[in-house]
Amino acid sequence: MNMGWTLAARQGARLLGQSALVAGAVGVLSFAMTRALPGDAAYRIAAGRYGYDMVDTAAADAVRSELGLDRSAAEQLLAWLGDLAQLRLGQSMVSGDPVLEEIAHQLGHTLQLSVVAWLAAMVLGLLLGTWAALRGTHWSTRWIDPACTVLRASPAFLLGVVLMLGLGVHLDWLPVAGHGEPVHLVLPGLALALTLLPGMTQVVRTRLQQVLRSDAFEFAQTKGLPLPAALWRHAAAPLALGTLAYAGMQLVLLVEGVVVIESLVAWPGIGHALVHAVISRDVPMIQGTALAMGLLFVLLNGVMDAAVQWLDPRLREPAGRSAA
Repeated sequence: MNMGWTLAARQGARLLGQSALVAGAVGVLSFAMTRALPGDAAYRIAAGRYGYDMVDTAAADAVRSELGLDRSAAEQLLAWLGDLAQLRLGQSMVSGDPVLEEIAHQLGHTLQLSVVAWLAAMVLGLLLGTWAALRGTHWSTRWIDPACTVLRASPAFLLGVVLMLGLGVHLDWLPVAGHGEPVHLVLPGLALALTLLPGMTQVVRTRLQQVLRSDAFEFAQTKGLPLPAALWRHAAAPLALGTLAYAGMQLVLLVEGVVVIESLVAWPGIGHALVHAVISRDVPMIQGTALAMGLLFVLLNGVMDAAVQWLDPRLREPAGRSAA
């Protein structure tokens, strides 16, 4: 019990340290990159507020004065870091709404889409990987490697466009954009899942092939244990460990893909908001959305690490004891 609490405290402290590092680095980099963009930010913000046809020098000057854009970069950055230290993210320069409220609303949509895509990739990867491992060189598995190669080489944007044209425009099976109904999740969720599917299939197949070649599994088959029971007894745990560890790393691809797919299908998530914030030079929204995505990645990575350690008790042992 003491060791469990000690491990949990150590992981919690590590997560807090990583979160603080991510918050500082993402905030400073977002601010620096936004400042490095060409053009006058006051014009872009005024265009986001009033429309491009209504923007003139007077409107841009009014926005610059109201938002303090004429202050030095150091003053603006220190003001944002001061707000962050008080757990405040400021207000959107375009809408005037609190950034925290807007992100809280958008994050729910992004998590909904990400969970659907992740679960779909897990299920499809388990099915394809298991089938490929069990059937070996059978003709029914020969399409899996070429298909995974094509998917691995295709960016999320391209997969999204192909699905929109095929399933949305030509076949008219799915809406190509929008939100609010479960059917709106299918197309963007499938596009994101297909970006994760090749790696997931390969991991499942490799891990399962290792189990099938193990002495324990061969002995179980020799003594007459049915295949499903032998798989459950000897393959479930190592398969879950390998898949979860890999799925944690795949979260990076998922976060990158969410920004592209949300913009493509007008999904009201945090990636879509980030793209609009960059176009409008809405610095607090850029910093807030990038910060939320970075912290989400740290949190999910920590959850995956905890799940892997829970499944494998050897990882909970101190290094010295484990080596002994």
